[in-house]
Amino acid sequence: MRHAIVLAPEAAEDFQALKANLRSTVREALETHLRHEPTKVSKSRIKRLRGVSRPRYRLMVGEIRVFYDVTETAVEILAIVPKSEASSWLAQFANRE
Repeated sequence: MRHAIVLAPEAAEDFQALKANLRSTVREALETHLRHEPTKVSKSRIKRLRGVSRPRYRLMVGEIRVFYDVTETAVEILAIVPKSEASSWLAQFANRE
């Protein structure tokens, strides 16, 4: 099933703040990994987050972390942050279970 990829306003700002080469890499990863099987967990790319109800998943793209949720028809990108800021973003914005 093909999912729509929707960027939250904050994620759109994060995306635009990336350098052009990183934007291209992140865009390709979103299409490749999230368009058809966004919940398919893998050791190297997609991780289901534990202890939080939102966001549910994290996609690793090099040194960039993409936090997202999945509905039946869409993938909602909540944030696109550097690896160094990922834990602080989760601490500030994640909804704990």
